[in-house]
Amino acid sequence: MRYQRSSKLFSAASEVIPGGVNSPVRAFKAVGGTPIFVDKAKGAYLYDADGNRLIDYINSWGPMILGHAFPPVIDALVDKAKLGTSFGMPTEIETQIAELAVSMVPNVDQIRFVNSGTEACMSAVRLARGFSAKEKIIKFAGCYHGHSDSFLIQAGSGAVTFGSPNSPGVTKGTAKDTLLATYNNLDSVAKLFEANPLQIACVIVEPVAGNMGCIPPQPGFLEGLRDLCDTYKSILVFDEVMTGFRLAKGGVQELSGVNADIICFGKVIGGGLPVGAFAARHEIMSYLAPLGPVYQAGTLSGNPLAMAAGFAMLKALDSDKELFDRLAKKTAYLHKGIARVLSAHQIEHTINRIGSMISVHFSKIPVVDFETASLANNERFKNFFHGMLAGGIYIAPSAYETWFITDALTYKDLDYTIDAVEKVAKTL
Repeated sequence: MRYQRSSKLFSAASEVIPGGVNSPVRAFKAVGGTPIFVDKAKGAYLYDADGNRLIDYINSWGPMILGHAFPPVIDALVDKAKLGTSFGMPTEIETQIAELAVSMVPNVDQIRFVNSGTEACMSAVRLARGFSAKEKIIKFAGCYHGHSDSFLIQAGSGAVTFGSPNSPGVTKGTAKDTLLATYNNLDSVAKLFEANPLQIACVIVEPVAGNMGCIPPQPGFLEGLRDLCDTYKSILVFDEVMTGFRLAKGGVQELSGVNADIICFGKVIGGGLPVGAFAARHEIMSYLAPLGPVYQAGTLSGNPLAMAAGFAMLKALDSDKELFDRLAKKTAYLHKGIARVLSAHQIEHTINRIGSMISVHFSKIPVVDFETASLANNERFKNFFHGMLAGGIYIAPSAYETWFITDALTYKDLDYTIDAVEKVAKTL
């Protein structure tokens, strides 16, 4: 495939946009080369600026669970746009999507809409701090909750030390209130609570990690977090920006039977538009302004176009009783095919999968946390990525990102993808 126009577009973008992109992972820094510029997408396919068709496995990093340009979403968006694009005043559709979302998700009474997953997680942590009257939070190495200062923290010199910022611009004062634990390791969390028994406002976690590749929680991990938060009177926050409305109608709470106190949403809930949300029980949400003292606001929060797209998406998900089973079967089929090919070529690998999320790690050991994910052969992944791209398959341009399966993918598409892996495997 040729990417001459994408290269020219990237050069032009680099003159006026830092790094030529508006989100770093798009820049191909992790895999090398020039990013692909897209002209349009439909169903399971991307069509780039050079006229190439690519089978898409990132699906806008998750939202396109029913495929690109899903007609009910597009129709709702167009119809709403004709009435005006933003008012800064309440609209009925905000209530309609809120009622539907609350009916689909366990253990929540109210939801507030914002403009991104980052904003949802940032607001959830502020709400947890306000409700608990505590200041410190626990997060997990390798879990990404957006680019708010509190989340851009790496480990200090030991499991119970204060965090240190891993991005310039994050102050040491902010970092000291973020404590870092190891994903799937309850002992690391317990030690932080023991060292700070009265200070931890919340634990925020991706209940299925998606930013170090797909890493499901090990048995008892989420249950253990719930028990620790109950013991120390801390808030448990599930960041379901990726998993909400994707792994089940009620997300990981439904799958696991573990109830969080605050749940963050994004991606699918916006139908492809920039939408985030956070939800909780009445007693917690009543702390939000204008009812309570915790301030949160946004000019474009509840934007009618975004609400229309999200409402159409959630209605489609709610009405299709077989969707999540279909998605899981397609993902399992892809998993089996890729594993068969890589094993036949004696290529060390670990494949993690849950529902419609999957990732391939070129590692011989199980990948259960950020440390084990970082031990994989990322040079091999780079070659794998570019080989797949040359074969017309677009996967995430980073070994630390999940692939997302869309219902628009056919088994013919999956077989084509497995055949592409066969061709690439001969070169790895």
